[in-house]
Amino acid sequence: MITQKYLDDLTYKVIGCAIEVHKTMGRGLLENVYHLCLKEELNRQKINFKSEMKVPLIYKDKELEIDFRCDMLIEDCLVVELKSVLQLNPIFEAQLQTYMNLLKAPKGIIINFNCSNIFKEGQKTIVNNYFKQLPEK
Repeated sequence: MITQKYLDDLTYKVIGCAIEVHKTMGRGLLENVYHLCLKEELNRQKINFKSEMKVPLIYKDKELEIDFRCDMLIEDCLVVELKSVLQLNPIFEAQLQTYMNLLKAPKGIIINFNCSNIFKEGQKTIVNNYFKQLPEK
């Protein structure tokens, strides 16, 4: 059963994996390089994920053809969007929230590898109403 605590612990592990990738690879690489490295680190930590998963768009009970893809869906409940940019743009947060809502995922993380410190400045965690409805423990 997914709980808020489970998601918080999972978030901590995923950010830890991102920090490990960042420590090993440094900053300044392309997003797809970090994506590949993070996939490898998640596999090493035995964390289940889907990569570049198609996000369905349902409008009035009909699935529309659109190519929305989230970078990663971790354990079917945590959406992760990866960036390698100078500064996080509010549109990235809107994109993450859209994917979270379409996938009915309670939590999401934006990870920006182009920073000095992932934990302090390179990640932003977002929760939505699905998270608030989960039991705490």
